[in-house]
Amino acid sequence: MSISVLDLFKIGVGPSSSHTIGPMQAAHDFVVDLEARKLLSAVRRVEVRLYGSLSATGIGHGTDRAVIVGLMGQRADQIDPDFISPAVTEVQRSASLQLAGKVAVAFDWDRDMRLLPVSLPYHPNALRLSAHGDDGRVVSRNTFYSVGGGFVIDEAQARAGANAISATPLRHEFNSAAQLLAICRRHSLRVSEVMLENESAWRSEDETRAALQRIWEAMRACVARGITQGGVLPGGLEVRRRAPALHTKLRQREAGRNLISDTMAALDWVNLYALAVNEENAGGGRVVTAPTNGAAGIIPAVLHYYMEFQPGSCASDVTDFLLTAAAIGTLCKKNASISGAEVGCQGEVGSACAMAAAGLTEVMGGTPEQVENAAEIGLEHNLGLTCDPVGGLVQVPCIERNAMASIKAINAAQLALHGDGAHTISLDHAIRTMRDTGRDMLDKYKETSRGGLAVSFTEC
Repeated sequence: MSISVLDLFKIGVGPSSSHTIGPMQAAHDFVVDLEARKLLSAVRRVEVRLYGSLSATGIGHGTDRAVIVGLMGQRADQIDPDFISPAVTEVQRSASLQLAGKVAVAFDWDRDMRLLPVSLPYHPNALRLSAHGDDGRVVSRNTFYSVGGGFVIDEAQARAGANAISATPLRHEFNSAAQLLAICRRHSLRVSEVMLENESAWRSEDETRAALQRIWEAMRACVARGITQGGVLPGGLEVRRRAPALHTKLRQREAGRNLISDTMAALDWVNLYALAVNEENAGGGRVVTAPTNGAAGIIPAVLHYYMEFQPGSCASDVTDFLLTAAAIGTLCKKNASISGAEVGCQGEVGSACAMAAAGLTEVMGGTPEQVENAAEIGLEHNLGLTCDPVGGLVQVPCIERNAMASIKAINAAQLALHGDGAHTISLDHAIRTMRDTGRDMLDKYKETSRGGLAVSFTEC
């Protein structure tokens, strides 16, 4: 099973990789299939059924809106975020949508958009799309599962045991941290070098480096926009964006000071970077899954921290950071999950914290053993973290949680760098524990907004 760094880091829109990007991709794939089978002109109306977690928190996560624009032929990595709201409003007004952007079909929102509080067998994030012809017969129907991080499989793939991971042969195949460390020792390679050689299965080294620079530019653009966008986030909680005011305060406070020598000042900027990204995500802006939208602020915040505060940082460090982070994300996805609906927020924020800690340790000169140690520390201290978004929105506690995990990732790297890489609990143990804890966790704590803070807030 093979996961590319560009599978884990994907440019998309907020607020959720599993609830927004995945469903949009599923709907897009559905209409592409209709076109390929020359069935598009036979469709007269479409139906959408959202199940499980997509039903429970779909409205707050924009799942319904994402499916609609996906049916219109839009892709998450290409769509203009400003297109979504007016397009959906027009569908609701006219009871019609342009399927694949080409054929007008009926869509009655009350009849054709159904949220069903039941779970389908293969994954908590499920949606079923149906296209009907003149006489009401089903022209095409498929069920899709959004399995975290924007990865999607359909019914046939789910039945076959597929998990959205390709079978591309890699130069250095590894399915555990122990195997990864063995490869590093055997070939005298750093973790980032192992990953870079593996990426040659998909593209040249120059192409990989260029693609990762584009990912970094998208992360930087997200931060830059996030620190300028004020006001209240959508959804009804009246959560005010804090990044612009914090940015102004920091600029005023830090004028003329040596930020490198002031640790607390540096951490304030880390908080700013994380808040900026996750406020953009909550507002439906353009973000990079890292490895999910709900945890999208952690890796950009830590990478910004390194690039801004570490003397001599350069473009190649960005590549090394992201490649190393992807190695850890690959292990989390293969051996547990990065889906909050499957294992709780430990799978999203916990995985991202481990990934960021590993990436930072790599560019700070850590050994492969120290990288593995940093990742383990980052993940271990997020184990059991529930996903209980208030109001089904990716706002509370999600935005602040990214800031907290960013600081935790930096500290994990520091702890690992001061050690020799030897430690009691391995990363493989921590990932296995995350998987088992997720299985034991009650469903109400796994992105349903039926437990935890989501319930406590409504009771207050």
